[in-house]
Amino acid sequence: MKRFFISLTTLIIVFVLSSETLSGEVKLPAIFGDNMVLQQQTEAAIWGTAAKNATVKVSTSWNKKSYTAQAGSDGKWKLKVATPSAGGPYEVSVSDGTTLRLKNVMIGEVWVCSGQSNMEMPMKGFMSQPVKGSNEAIANSSNPAIRLITVKRATSLQPLDNFTGSWKNCEPENVSEFSATAYYFGLMLYNALKVPVGLINTSWGGTRIEPWISEAGFKNFDFIKLPDIKQQGNLSHQTPTVLFNAMINPMVGYGIRGAIWYQGEANRNEANQYVKLLPGMVENWRSVWGVGEFPFYYVQIAPFDYGSTGLNSAYLREAQLNASTAIPNIGMACIMDIGEKDCIHPSNKKAGSDRLAYLALANTYGKKGFASSGPVLKEMTVSGSVVKLTFNNASTGLTSFGKELSCFEVAGANKRFFPAKAFIIGGGVTLFCPTVAEPVAVRYAFKDFIVGDLFNTEGIPASSFRTDTWE
Repeated sequence: MKRFFISLTTLIIVFVLSSETLSGEVKLPAIFGDNMVLQQQTEAAIWGTAAKNATVKVSTSWNKKSYTAQAGSDGKWKLKVATPSAGGPYEVSVSDGTTLRLKNVMIGEVWVCSGQSNMEMPMKGFMSQPVKGSNEAIANSSNPAIRLITVKRATSLQPLDNFTGSWKNCEPENVSEFSATAYYFGLMLYNALKVPVGLINTSWGGTRIEPWISEAGFKNFDFIKLPDIKQQGNLSHQTPTVLFNAMINPMVGYGIRGAIWYQGEANRNEANQYVKLLPGMVENWRSVWGVGEFPFYYVQIAPFDYGSTGLNSAYLREAQLNASTAIPNIGMACIMDIGEKDCIHPSNKKAGSDRLAYLALANTYGKKGFASSGPVLKEMTVSGSVVKLTFNNASTGLTSFGKELSCFEVAGANKRFFPAKAFIIGGGVTLFCPTVAEPVAVRYAFKDFIVGDLFNTEGIPASSFRTDTWE
């Protein structure tokens, strides 16, 4: 009798295993899971693996519809589902014989959030480097309409299909570990739009921009040396393409509204290359996503004392400013007022995030009644020893909030700059320097570390800038 039961048990196990082999097990990459947010009012792609040539059915609870796709000989399948206006929670079921149910799914606005350490910096801060006001913000962060996913650090010379990470609810214990820049950005979007928001944090401290671009994205940049496939065994996270392959490629095609970016410190000595690489990366991501010119907004690096070696970081800020008009549907958030001399990670993360959100709310969502960008130089005129500057993005004028303007310099033909006396007059800036009788060039806040003091009336700062092109 004992042998009979052993044989019967063995037979059942074999049958079950055989059934699983025949039917396969439908699997989804980590970007799909419980608590996820799908982009509203679009054809949202869903993909995964199943048994070879299996028919996969995806059912969505919001419209009670089912969609089918056939897996290829490699087991891969992909389809698109129609998403409604924002709402939830819903369920999505995926089946090829075995059924996988995704629960607590929201429909709303999805943003990719990427960059280096100032994007990676969590709400709880780094060791002995706080995020201003974060403790209160974390304590009050419970919100069923905001969802968070962080992509684990990884590198690869080949494009990967998956990453490590999972969607989490917006609760204090999850928010404390999540990107502060991304969280504050998402919070303002939620408060303004009153729709669910999904935030995908894929960032890595200290990284250059080159690792975040795919191999195809370098076709116009012959000054970048692409890695040899043999490097895989000793792979640096600074190697071109390796972060795109491991931390961006697995989500390419996921329905998104746009992306935000906070990076540049690691490229500060290559401003002439960065002004090309930044818009190049944006076009690269847009190309592989295949959903058009989605909005891309980024934070300009803050002033910081990098020391006596290397290039003045104002040149990189200038490159970022110039990149903001290089291609359509991008914008830059300036944080000239919150830099810290001895800490490369400004504690006032909310300021940069809010300015990113202003850009998104105004340019992507069509909201009106507020400013979204700081003053940008429009024109310089010289009359004798006096220089007059006018600015765009300052329809209600300029302000220094009662402080003396102290960041302007002027130079004559000899290219020597001297501090200038500057005043806000008639909606512009008038300046002069007794030492420079015939000024030909002006620079504003064009130093490694400096605290900007020029704003539009709405309180958004002007970027550092210069009127010359001198080396």
